Amino acid sequence: MTNPKKPTKSYTQVSKQTANTSKVLKIKELFPALNAKQINQVNNIIKNNPKPKPHIQMTTKGLSRKQIIVPMSSDNNNSVMKNSAAHVVNINKLLRNAKSEVSVDYICSDPIGISIVTNKVALQSDLQIID
Repeated sequence: MTNPKKPTKSYTQVSKQTANTSKVLKIKELFPALNAKQINQVNNIIKNNPKPKPHIQMTTKGLSRKQIIVPMSSDNNNSVMKNSAAHVVNINKLLRNAKSEVSVDYICSDPIGISIVTNKVALQSDLQIID
């Protein structure tokens, strides 16, 4: 019994129907050592079909009780934001030393000053430490 050979696909057939044939041929000219599957992968990369980058999704409609707004001038706001990561670490150390369950998640700029977002609603004693 003879085994019929699988028909080989041309490089233009490898690409999806929506792909431009001239672009697929250009890929084959630039990379002659690639096989059909690899050309399809390159074509997908060029068409920007990779998975989207993950990002944090956060929505708030108004002020949260977990936000602490600290009014300050724009000059002070800029200097705080330059070192915001260091400020978060220092505030969390102070809160931990006071045996508080509150911790600062991040600091962001506000038109009024800065907004400090915490994991829980801060008590008055926590506000004094953060201040």
